[in-house]
Amino acid sequence: MTKSQVTWKSAKLNELGFVGRGKSRHRPRNAAFLYGGKYPFFQTGDIKAANFILTEYSQTYSEDGLAQSKLWKPGTLCITIAANIAESAILGIEGCFPDSVVGFVPDPDKTDVRFIKYYMEILKLQMQSASHGTTQDNLSLDKLLTFDFRIPPLPVQQRIAGALSTYDELIENSQRRIKILEEMARTLYREWFVHFRFPGHEELPRVASPLGNIPKGWQVVPFTDIADVLSGGTPKTDVAEYWSGAIPFFTPRDAPDCFYVQETDKHVTDLGLSKCASDLYPPDTVFITARGTVGKVALPSVPMAMNQSCYALRGKAGIPQQFLFLMTLQQVDYLKTNTGGATFDTIVVDTFRRMDVVKPTSELIASFARHVSAIFEQVNTLQRQIRNVRQTRDLLLPRLLSGQLLNIQADA
Repeated sequence: MTKSQVTWKSAKLNELGFVGRGKSRHRPRNAAFLYGGKYPFFQTGDIKAANFILTEYSQTYSEDGLAQSKLWKPGTLCITIAANIAESAILGIEGCFPDSVVGFVPDPDKTDVRFIKYYMEILKLQMQSASHGTTQDNLSLDKLLTFDFRIPPLPVQQRIAGALSTYDELIENSQRRIKILEEMARTLYREWFVHFRFPGHEELPRVASPLGNIPKGWQVVPFTDIADVLSGGTPKTDVAEYWSGAIPFFTPRDAPDCFYVQETDKHVTDLGLSKCASDLYPPDTVFITARGTVGKVALPSVPMAMNQSCYALRGKAGIPQQFLFLMTLQQVDYLKTNTGGATFDTIVVDTFRRMDVVKPTSELIASFARHVSAIFEQVNTLQRQIRNVRQTRDLLLPRLLSGQLLNIQADA
């Protein structure tokens, strides 16, 4: 069948399957007895964090939680209508979600849920624009059902979705590998420097210290003996010449859920960088968010500047950045519970000065760095590959969903 013979029709979402809001009727919603059970409870942040298939969650419902909610089946498309507007992901497992999420269950004779997921990417900006309110952005189910989805015949939908999902499968596979590698690095750090089960530990006696018994030859020192704590800053936002340049500008919203940050929402010019308190920090500088969203830790994969809500950490002589990064991750709970600030939580430089840490011998730190450097390199490489695959998919997506690529529609 040629392109001219393929008919694309407009349809509302509820004409293509069942559409309903999630349920979370109990008040107060944070009642403890609703949580901690075996039923996954997906929230808007979980949906935003998912690439395509939704399986990761940060909260679960108990039997009481399920009783006032609803269990949705795998294959349901979850669409956020509050907080993170118009994000979407396909349920990979059974789960519940609140009324800030809409569930779409496709009619299998009319549409492929993957096609609808991809079409959501085309409509996302329009949906977000329609959601602006005077007090809080909200898409609402009624607004969602006003949008038209241009739908070709089902076999064409399936071929388009199949072509695009190939890219998402590559992304999902790489993300799984990254999680395994990152957990390997964290586990090795804990084994050597928290549980003190490093190579040769049996031959080294323990001695008393302010932080408990530690291996002989190790020291308890302030964190600032380990690393320099450096600040950021923001050039004036009303000066156009400072912005939209080539220099990535890191803010807390750019903090990833993995080790490396590859890109940022904002960029500054060379002039903008010269007009703010931030340096251009090299790759593998440890960034930690210090205000509002506290304790997100990331490594830039390219040189980046950063704003005043973050600190940059550079290891002193003999302290590799990978070791410093994992040590900082280990200390996040301390930092979160020792914040200041009159209106919101803030880490200040004195927080780092007051934080005592255990410093191993230089030889052991160097040995550890040799063990984990390849892991960090693999993680960074995989994240770059994910970025490239995602960019390729995003270039293809509007062309496929507009019917421009004839080979996808052939034989439909």
